[in-house]
Amino acid sequence: MTDPDPIQEQLAAARRSQILEAATRVFSEKGYHRATIREVAQAAGIADGTIYNYFANKAALLLGILDQLNQTPEREFHFAQASDIGIEDWTRQYIQQRFAAIGPEGRRLLQVVMAEALSNRELREQYSSQIIQPTYALAEGFFSQWVAEGTVRPVNSALALRVVSAVFLGVIMLQLMGDPVLEAHQAELPELMADLILHGLKENTHDAHTARD
Repeated sequence: MTDPDPIQEQLAAARRSQILEAATRVFSEKGYHRATIREVAQAAGIADGTIYNYFANKAALLLGILDQLNQTPEREFHFAQASDIGIEDWTRQYIQQRFAAIGPEGRRLLQVVMAEALSNRELREQYSSQIIQPTYALAEGFFSQWVAEGTVRPVNSALALRVVSAVFLGVIMLQLMGDPVLEAHQAELPELMADLILHGLKENTHDAHTARD
């Protein structure tokens, strides 16, 4: 069996990214249903048929974009950093990084995606099985490690991770709806979310006593 040519692999990865970037623009502007493969190809500056060398259909394109937004290949590295910098700093940096990775264009695309995912069972199941569940499985492994190290308290890791991600997704949804408070305080979000996730709403007794003294 011939070993893969690294140069060809790099070229293929670059072409794949080029197509996904074009698809992101087209889907964001026109919506998933109105967008066509031909329009994506035109935006990418390639022939229609070239897309099918990398993606089977329009749904595969959308899943590719979601995988890119999820930063799936980088997630293990992101989680591993918690042991190096500590869970407090890591949580703040991680939330900041996720907001930056999605960005305004990503939020517009999520608006399109969520509407499609809610109505398209096949796409929803593929998104869950190919992207969401593997990411949770990876995160649960690291969470168990943090519990063993005493970094976080022992809780149901699978449930805790879904609650935390639901907080993040809820903030994104409110941003999509144009919530004025979130818009006005966007720079404060990572710090506040990290603090609430790590410490909750209850006042820190030690800090309260120190402030009164």
